[in-house]
Amino acid sequence: MTEESENFTRCPTKNQEEADVGIFCYISQLPGFRGILKQRYSDFIVNEVDLDGNVVHLTSLEVPSELVENQEATLPEQSDKDYAAEIEMFRSLSGDTDSDRLKEFIDKIRTAAEDSTSPLVLSPSCDKSHRTAVHNFFKEKLKFLVTDTVDGPDVSSKCIRVRLDSGSNQSRGRSLRKRKVRGDKPFDSRGSDDWPEHRGKFLRFNLYKENKDTQEALRLIGKMLGVQPRSFGFAGTKDKRSVSTQMVTIFKQRASRLASLNERLIGIKVGDFCYVNEGLVLGQLQGNRFTITLRGVVADSEDTIKASADALGQHGFVNYFGLQRFGSGTVPTHLVGAALLRGEWKAAKCQVFFLTWILNLQRDTVRKIREYYKESNDIDGTLRKLPHNMVAERAILQCLKKCPVNYLQALKAIPRTLRMMYVHSYQSYLWNHAASIRVQKFGAEGVVLGDLVYCKEESSKDAMGVNSLAYEDDISTEMFDCGNPDEIPEPDVTEDRRHPVKVMDAEDLVKGNYSIEDVVLPLPGSRAIYPGNDIANVYHDLARKDNISLMESVHNVKEFSITSMTGGYRQVFQKPSDYEWEILTYNDGNRPLAETDLDVIAKSKPVTVICGDNTNNNKVNHSHVASMPDSCEGEGKFPSTDEADGVRESSNAQISQLALKLCFTLPTSSYATMAIRELLKTSTSVAFHKTLNNQT
Repeated sequence: MTEESENFTRCPTKNQEEADVGIFCYISQLPGFRGILKQRYSDFIVNEVDLDGNVVHLTSLEVPSELVENQEATLPEQSDKDYAAEIEMFRSLSGDTDSDRLKEFIDKIRTAAEDSTSPLVLSPSCDKSHRTAVHNFFKEKLKFLVTDTVDGPDVSSKCIRVRLDSGSNQSRGRSLRKRKVRGDKPFDSRGSDDWPEHRGKFLRFNLYKENKDTQEALRLIGKMLGVQPRSFGFAGTKDKRSVSTQMVTIFKQRASRLASLNERLIGIKVGDFCYVNEGLVLGQLQGNRFTITLRGVVADSEDTIKASADALGQHGFVNYFGLQRFGSGTVPTHLVGAALLRGEWKAAKCQVFFLTWILNLQRDTVRKIREYYKESNDIDGTLRKLPHNMVAERAILQCLKKCPVNYLQALKAIPRTLRMMYVHSYQSYLWNHAASIRVQKFGAEGVVLGDLVYCKEESSKDAMGVNSLAYEDDISTEMFDCGNPDEIPEPDVTEDRRHPVKVMDAEDLVKGNYSIEDVVLPLPGSRAIYPGNDIANVYHDLARKDNISLMESVHNVKEFSITSMTGGYRQVFQKPSDYEWEILTYNDGNRPLAETDLDVIAKSKPVTVICGDNTNNNKVNHSHVASMPDSCEGEGKFPSTDEADGVRESSNAQISQLALKLCFTLPTSSYATMAIRELLKTSTSVAFHKTLNNQT
């Protein structure tokens, strides 16, 4: 066995539990009850909340009439339109010579092959305002032509070049590659789309997806459009096993082109189009609106369910970082982070490999590749076998191929957004433990001496923006899959300067200006302030057990050093806002118990439903979908293989059961699964709820 193989065997193999990452307290002392989380992905509905507090919904799949493209921008040979009037207008602007040449140019492109038509270069002009007027003329009057500016015969002059806009037809991609005249300046790509000046440069749309993570959906749409995934902008990543709606932007794409994809997309829909001047970036949201249905509810009495549901709305929950924050592999991400903070590059590299491989162990091919590398340490052979979309693994191997023992450089080859998550995960690990000890020692009734709070005297508190960390709720396990690391958002761990913090003293307690909702705890960093009571020791004692100092670094690699990070703060207790709940009775386990955005659209208009292979007919028309099973629910449903876990056996389909439906809004840094944990008093791990599922 090679040394590399031995490193693999030293990696932990125990699946993590909530207590392993510091999650072991509740606010209320009420008894819990049984309920299955995400029995079906449609039981977990997420709607983004924008910066203005509006809940994002998919309301229309159509392009608004005011956004419909002007059909006059088609090629002139496709119509009998006479451009004599436009030529005469151009004559008054540029004179006889250029207007006559323009007429000949238009006549030529009517009859000649597109690629054989050379561009028209107008007479030189030193007047910039005149050139601007000419550009505007073509944009307004001759939309099938586009213009750009090239150098004139002398230094002070410029010429306007006119050409056919090949973006108007389906040969666009072919002609763009050929559109260059020998000895001339290449065409200005900014004018190739004939994008109107009055229109915003970004198309914003609402993305609706079922059982797909955000990156997966955008990769598919990007492939259909022929653009890279990085062309899209979005405020946050939504959970895969859910039905979610969020805003997305894309640069200079027409609404009609996006809308035309709806007929081909399965489990994804786009709509509510508008043009805006700025693209979305990560963090531009207030939070998420959740509609969560817990199925198979069993309790001592219905009063127990009601009391627990009321208590969640009144008192909230401990604002832990959920299990999703620490990955789904057998090596938790915070252990990798700890190795990085200690400067153990070789151990960290081993753990990263084991983590990312474990996430793909369900794929036989990848499992065989892992075993091959584990036994042979053959980098070249592994690279030949490794799928190209596993970017991080390939980056590490390629770096080790050049520098076999430079493990630090190999780790730095991982895209920064992913590798920094390991250190941030360790910060979250410390925070969770500190929060649990705070609840254990001082309860959840009020502030105590030494508590850390946001300072009300210096800054007013915005309930939705109070957290300094913008981790998305219920981040999909794919967030930790190195297959697509470039699209993983980097959490913001900078100090929240909007809300200065202070340590509670005796005078503050007497005044009574602060409540339990104001209590925060730090995420370690060079500028982080710690509580003035015993909770501060939790951080240092726990880090010391991992041979880590929070006050000094043992190495000089800044990105893997807590002392080089500023730190941040996070509320210890979180209340859901706009909170509602109801108890439901159902007989059919396949029947949806909450309406999705697509269900609402389907009520007003018959839609074509695309079902999976387990149905007899692939297309069915429905005008109402409230009673449809999840396997064929709404427009574009396509159940995946993991959806089968939630399908009840037919023999149990008619047994009357209880369900609890909850609707609430949380800020971006809070985990809905932690709210459900407070309610049920049970683990939120996927494995646990699969066990419950199998018992139904």
